[in-house]
Amino acid sequence: MSVTLTDQDKSTLRTAAYGAVSLLAAAGATGSPHKVATEGSIALSSATGLVGHVLAEKTRDINLDGKSTAALADRVLPALTAGMSLLKQQAPAEADNFRRTVLIAVDAAARAQKGEPSPAVTEMARKITEALDAA
Repeated sequence: MSVTLTDQDKSTLRTAAYGAVSLLAAAGATGSPHKVATEGSIALSSATGLVGHVLAEKTRDINLDGKSTAALADRVLPALTAGMSLLKQQAPAEADNFRRTVLIAVDAAARAQKGEPSPAVTEMARKITEALDAA
């Protein structure tokens, strides 16, 4: 079965995935937020299947601007839920692939810190998982 996603669907998936990594970097990761974002993005680039193709597309449709972590979360957490919902409807196997891909990126980003993840990073990872599971 071939799945065709709209440009808006793809934008939602990219915003959700890359936004999850950005949330961890913004949550006060110890060490370099740049390293956190880099490690998470590298993990996203290892995705396969439909999700991998969507995340690998070179576009400028990811808008992760915001003046605060709260503003970023207001955009990203609903995108995570929406992404899961649309994939569950259109490509159920890809929904699981998307969830695993995002969680692997979150784990990679969290491990990029020095020492144990901070309570804020741990809480942000929990919120990301909750948003993925809300669909």
